[in-house]
Amino acid sequence: MNIALLGYGKMGKTIEQIAIKRGHNIVLTIDKDDNDYDITTADVAIDFSIPNVAFDNISNCINNGVPVISGTTGWLDKYDEAIALCKEKKGGFIYASNYSLGVNIFFELNKTLAKMMSTLDQYNVSMEEIHHTQKLDAPSGTAISLADDVISQHNAYSNWELDKKTADDVIPIAAKRIENVPGTHTVDYDSEVDSISIKHTAHTRHGFALGAVVAAEWLVGKTGVFTMNDVLNIG
Repeated sequence: MNIALLGYGKMGKTIEQIAIKRGHNIVLTIDKDDNDYDITTADVAIDFSIPNVAFDNISNCINNGVPVISGTTGWLDKYDEAIALCKEKKGGFIYASNYSLGVNIFFELNKTLAKMMSTLDQYNVSMEEIHHTQKLDAPSGTAISLADDVISQHNAYSNWELDKKTADDVIPIAAKRIENVPGTHTVDYDSEVDSISIKHTAHTRHGFALGAVVAAEWLVGKTGVFTMNDVLNIG
């Protein structure tokens, strides 16, 4: 399989290593300042770029018939446009805030716990995410996904806010940046008498990178908009 890497930072380089070990070819590596390239040399593209170029990368792939998976966060104000373009062009597209198998299982645990806790109004929900100091957006896309999933299952919450809680129906998300932390996410339910927490800790980037390559392998030859639940057949 010929793979284009759109974004060639630490994650892109880790994806490259894993893809080659799995027998694939990297035919294109695009850094954030590159905009003149032929995406049609690739069978599939993996986008881990930066927020202000992600939508252009995704659109370029879809317009040229190249299926694309994206793990870039911070661009989702244009997500609906990407979905509409994919459907119009009959392309293949996967977006995930996190491609780790463990995190996607964690997503399902989070939804299940939120549903179980939805009738217990004595518990207040809060979240914390910790990432490396090079991460550009806050809160992380994974934290936003976790918060959105709680909101979908728990009728006491309708929004999230970064580092604060201005209303009872708001989930506060604390975002910390610490050197060399790949990613840690915690969901807490606190009451006066006890606390319940679920936590996912990534030890390296390899889990994210492997999941991205597996998703790219799965997407080739398919048309439509998919999620990691489709790739992993969970949820």
